[in-house]
Amino acid sequence: MKISIIKPGLLSTIQDTGRYRYLSQAVPVSGAMDELAHRLANKAVGNDDDNATIEFTYADASFKAETPVLISYSGDGACLVYNNELMPAEKPLFFPTGSVIKLIHNAIGMRTYLAIAGGWDVPDIMESKSTYLTAAFGGFKGRALQKADVLVGGSLLSEVSNGILNHLIEKSLTYPNWRISRESLLPENRQAIRVVLANEINWFDATSIISFLTNSFTIDRRSNRMGYHLLGKSLVRKVKKELLSTAVTPGIIQVTGSGDLVILMADCQTTGGYPRIAHVAAVDLPLCAQLKPGDTIHFSEISRDEAEALYLEREHDLSLITMAIGLKYIKT
Repeated sequence: MKISIIKPGLLSTIQDTGRYRYLSQAVPVSGAMDELAHRLANKAVGNDDDNATIEFTYADASFKAETPVLISYSGDGACLVYNNELMPAEKPLFFPTGSVIKLIHNAIGMRTYLAIAGGWDVPDIMESKSTYLTAAFGGFKGRALQKADVLVGGSLLSEVSNGILNHLIEKSLTYPNWRISRESLLPENRQAIRVVLANEINWFDATSIISFLTNSFTIDRRSNRMGYHLLGKSLVRKVKKELLSTAVTPGIIQVTGSGDLVILMADCQTTGGYPRIAHVAAVDLPLCAQLKPGDTIHFSEISRDEAEALYLEREHDLSLITMAIGLKYIKT
């Protein structure tokens, strides 16, 4: 299976679930900003969760099927359109050779993930196919996708992928009547970001802590895959000592020297010297990934136990989705 890029859009890169074994060597995790959407796109075509997808930022992109392709997409940054027909998300879509598919703007979010049966075939760099643009490695030639790039799907399809393909293969567009309900895996209020208070919370005075948990913050236009800068009331430190550089991960919320907040994201550094006031619960990182400059959020405190329970509950739901798709397409 193969596609060619007609229009790459603002920023389109190959991503998977990231590289975690090289943090001690200062190599960031990278990977999909919205891991939930990435995983659901893969599940819809019978892939493993870690298979590579294309992460499109916003829309205004298009590609051509150079062969028959089995694809799916998920995320809030764009909608797929074929022959002026809106394509449903979170379900397998079979397109014949020559099909031209466009990504049009979706005002809800920022990022969309395109999966192909077998995953996108790019080299593993440090045990991951994810693109890390700052160091120009991983993904497709270590860079963002460009016009005329040709991307190939992996040749080894899973049993589920083969089952889906055999059910859908036609001379024209076709797709099944089922879809994965991504909405059921997300909270109803997407502006409320749940956080666990972090190591240096006591470095801030009571007024600042209350402000952090009650006031709203706006995503600044400086935000990117490394981190989101937040506009809002600055926090005041009561502890004036400096923090030695220590480990940080995606989801950590740091407070800069001027009292401003930064949410670290997929391409964040592996160590940092700013105080850590909180950590975004893992289940809400996909919400952060879809935030755009100008969006407003507020933080809601939960305990570590609650954050863990929410994570395990979602993982259980995701495993049931995988099982259900497998039972439908694997011959017994």
